Amino acid sequence: MSNIPETGRTQRVQIRLIVIQVLVFSLLLTLGGRLWYLQIRNGQEYTDEAKNNHVQQVVQPAVRGSILDARGVPLADNETRLVVSASRTELLKMKDDGESVLTRLADVLDMEPKEVIDKVRLCDANTPQPCWNGSPYQPIPVTDEATTQQALQIRERAEDFPGITAEPTAVRRYAAPGGANTAQVLGYLSPVTDEEITKAQDTDSPYLRSDQVGRSGLERTYDKELRGKAGVTRYEVDNLGRVIGQAENDRAEPGASVVTSIDARVQAVAEYELDQAMKTARKEFDKNTNENYKADSGAVVVMEAKTGRVVAMASLPTYDPNAWVGGISAKDYTNLTSKKSNFPLLNRAIQGQAAPGSIFKVISSTAAVNAGYPFDGNYPCPSSYSIGGQTFKNFESQGYGSITIGRALEVSCDTVYYGIAHKEWQKDGGTSPKKNANDWFYKTAHQFGLGKETGIDLPNEVSGRVPDRQWKQDFYDANKDAWCKQGKKDGTYVEMIAYENCLEGNKMRAGDSVNYSIGQGDTLVTPIQMATIYAAISNGGTLYDPTVGKAVVSGDGRTVQEIKPTSHGKLPFTGKTRDEMDEALAGVATRGSAAWRFGGWPQDKIPMHAKTGTAEVYGKQTTSWFATYTDEYSIVMTISQGGTGSGASGPAVRNIYDALYGLDDNGKQDLKRALLPKPEKTLPKIQPDGSIDAPKIKPYDPDAQKPLDEGQQALAAVVGRRD
Repeated sequence: MSNIPETGRTQRVQIRLIVIQVLVFSLLLTLGGRLWYLQIRNGQEYTDEAKNNHVQQVVQPAVRGSILDARGVPLADNETRLVVSASRTELLKMKDDGESVLTRLADVLDMEPKEVIDKVRLCDANTPQPCWNGSPYQPIPVTDEATTQQALQIRERAEDFPGITAEPTAVRRYAAPGGANTAQVLGYLSPVTDEEITKAQDTDSPYLRSDQVGRSGLERTYDKELRGKAGVTRYEVDNLGRVIGQAENDRAEPGASVVTSIDARVQAVAEYELDQAMKTARKEFDKNTNENYKADSGAVVVMEAKTGRVVAMASLPTYDPNAWVGGISAKDYTNLTSKKSNFPLLNRAIQGQAAPGSIFKVISSTAAVNAGYPFDGNYPCPSSYSIGGQTFKNFESQGYGSITIGRALEVSCDTVYYGIAHKEWQKDGGTSPKKNANDWFYKTAHQFGLGKETGIDLPNEVSGRVPDRQWKQDFYDANKDAWCKQGKKDGTYVEMIAYENCLEGNKMRAGDSVNYSIGQGDTLVTPIQMATIYAAISNGGTLYDPTVGKAVVSGDGRTVQEIKPTSHGKLPFTGKTRDEMDEALAGVATRGSAAWRFGGWPQDKIPMHAKTGTAEVYGKQTTSWFATYTDEYSIVMTISQGGTGSGASGPAVRNIYDALYGLDDNGKQDLKRALLPKPEKTLPKIQPDGSIDAPKIKPYDPDAQKPLDEGQQALAAVVGRRD
């Protein structure tokens, strides 16, 4: 009987074990079923949801570096503005997607509700501007022109404006110190594009969606240095956009500053004088067209002769680069890109091409000497030169008898160059050229650097054109069909020219060569090319790459990378020829075609050299050119449809020199008034915190212009407005 309880206990234990086993098996079965459900049945769904848990980046833009003039005066920097921004993430948490908040915000900012709502929507292929093309987790700017009162309303009524911030933020500013606009040299900024982001993602300087990118001028050339490195805060977010953690952060690094060789004071003078010269030209009557000169565009370059550094560069028409800050309006964009406004975005100093006229004769003179014609030899200068049935006249149909090449430069005698060019054309075989024709005039132009870019550190420079035999053939191949279709033997002038070109447009005719020798015909040059050439004549023959950038200074001021002058060649003349040409160009300023513009100039203290040019353009009024140099500077000015060289551009160039050297009407120098009698050699002082001391400058005083005195007026009447 004692064994019965023991048996019962054993059975109960066994039953419990069975129950536990059943429970364990049931749990395992349930767990397995759940795992099957999660991993097999709905595995793809949860995998897709897990993929939506990711890291989002919030960018703190780097402060863009400044662009400074040679003395540290800011040409482009940043200013603090009150920027009102909206958090799209916060707005989307609201029942109406934040529409009521944005409507209240529009009322405070005096904007239309639709305008504000549109600004915070995301851009896509079907969404027109305005919209936001950056990260949806980034605060979206609504305006950068908020007033202090508006910002206070938003901050004091925070409960009415959830997700809205009003904070001081650095935005780009183009300061125009002393009235120096410098628009085309500086350029402008606009938001980075998707294509640019993709292209740069594998480089050492990738773009972020919040980046502003330089589109032209120095802003583009030195964009990488100026941009700095943006700060990035990384957040882990789920598929609903909720922040579930924070990853590592990168601190923002400010961009470097670019110190330029531009002097804001000289820049202001150059801009003003170019503008005044064009306005004056429009008051002058053009007897060839029976209307006033249009003077529709112009440019001037002031360059250091011994380094190629650009001290001033002006181009008209111009624009205000601040129009691009915060996004340009459709109206402003149309004005800046339309034919009606004559394309003010163009920098005509490096993109404007025109026939050079007589300022080209320094090249023809060198070609003649290299071809065996002595500089001091005697050459006939009749009032006209005939080739076959065509007569090429001297400017103003004046003859000077037998003169040297130097004297031909002084009085700008065309027929001397006609005669030499015609002889060389004949020696080279005429219309049936020899296999190894010398082509001295074309070869020399290439050696002077024409027909290619100078290498200036500004984007979109054009190359100009040397119409040599190869160009002639290429141009013929491209246009032959059109010429043959249009041409008529006994039609209009244009039709007869087309007919002649159809037959032998690839042949270098005698007329082409003689016209070319005085800078006419199909030759095209830019002001920067001619400034580089005349600077090279001044310094003894070295062709420098023109530069605007002088140094790059890191944001903390610890690293200074100087941009040294570099050369791209030497002019193809001997020292003797250079000195003879130098003397002749001095004669242009003292007794030649530019003398009436340099009356009273202190030639013994500051030797002046000049060459005037008046280029004829078919269907347009003449282009004015004035090319000059001293020991320190080269200045070249051109005015499209402006008239003669000395007549239109001469006074302005003289006034720029007077401002540089501090000269009065009588040529007396006052160094206290001189803006830059010697080029700036040192860099501005950099403080330990990276800031740069900058002097204050006054606007250029228009009253500083000097009218001709009685003696100069009398000289002008005798000499006349030669080219």
